[in-house]
Amino acid sequence: MNIGSYNNPYTVADAAPAARAAFIRNTYLHLAMAVMALIAIEAVFLQSPLADTLAAKVTSGGNMGWLLVLGLFMVVTFVANRWAHSGTSRGMQYAGLALYTIAEAAILAIPLTFATRFYDGVVMQALLVTLGLFLGLTAIVFLTKKDFSFLGSVIAIGSFVALGFIIAGAIFGFSLGLIFTSAMILLMAGSILYTTSNVMHHYNTDQHVAASLALFASVATLFWYVLQLFMAMNND
Repeated sequence: MNIGSYNNPYTVADAAPAARAAFIRNTYLHLAMAVMALIAIEAVFLQSPLADTLAAKVTSGGNMGWLLVLGLFMVVTFVANRWAHSGTSRGMQYAGLALYTIAEAAILAIPLTFATRFYDGVVMQALLVTLGLFLGLTAIVFLTKKDFSFLGSVIAIGSFVALGFIIAGAIFGFSLGLIFTSAMILLMAGSILYTTSNVMHHYNTDQHVAASLALFASVATLFWYVLQLFMAMNND
């Protein structure tokens, strides 16, 4: 099989049933592999002394330290997406998915460290809720066959507004609270609908790696905010 240059102009919606089924199977297989890799990385990391050291370094830097981490993560995300959408190299696509998985593991390590140390059972609850939401939203797209691309502008605007609130909260030192966290969960639910719809209607059949990265990013971010919600509720 040629893993170098390739070019397939057919979208999943226009492809033959066998090609469409292979694309969907490969996309969700790669998504599952990325999730399992993330879990494995976090399991090893949380058992090491590096977990507490990293959490202490980030929190000691205050809100500005967290903004620096967020900024670096956004840069890495941009690079990973560019690599994953490479139209000339399958190896570059896999490098993008691997890079994003490592970056996601690094940024999730901070809240996971606090959750495992101070909130008994919260991580598993967040995992189950995230999985349930993801499966339910995926089923909606597959069963209705509806194109949710109209959500793209809503998600883009919502993401920029959310980023503004995050930066303002870090600079001026105010808590974003449960309302913001709940709104972000709704936004990420919409993102899963939008991304899954794109996977079904707008990706080319050779773009299963990029499709899996897009889904992985939405699921990981959803888990982040579900975890934040459960930790906040346990504080009350």
